[in-house]
Amino acid sequence: MDIRNLDHMPTIKSVMTPFPYAVDIEDPVTRAEDIMRDHGLRHVPVEEKGELVGVATHRDIALLVNPALDRGHRQKIRVRQVCTLDPYVVDLNAPLDSVVAEMAARHIGSALVVRKGKLVGIFTVTDACTTLAGILRARFASGGGDAA
Repeated sequence: MDIRNLDHMPTIKSVMTPFPYAVDIEDPVTRAEDIMRDHGLRHVPVEEKGELVGVATHRDIALLVNPALDRGHRQKIRVRQVCTLDPYVVDLNAPLDSVVAEMAARHIGSALVVRKGKLVGIFTVTDACTTLAGILRARFASGGGDAA
């Protein structure tokens, strides 16, 4: 997205990460960990019977699962036990400013993006920082900061 040419508020669709990865609420936590590790992610949407119900985060797993447990024991822990239920879900055409403001107000790291109720992407704090960096670079293309 070229920020310099914007003449209207962008939608979340233009800055989200298309996100086909999800886990089932009854999957072992190791499945969520594997997806995060294999794809360099920190958030994985959680579904139950095809419906979006939560989000599993790297932070929550690190806080709630004893790191000393071997893989066999970790496989007995279900995503249900570590995920956040009732995640922040937004429509594909939600305005970016509203989504970012709501994430800040809730102190959360992600918004799950849906189209007609189906998961199509995710917008994370990392995506927000990347977008802000693009805006700043477009605005201040000469580089450099304040010469204070």
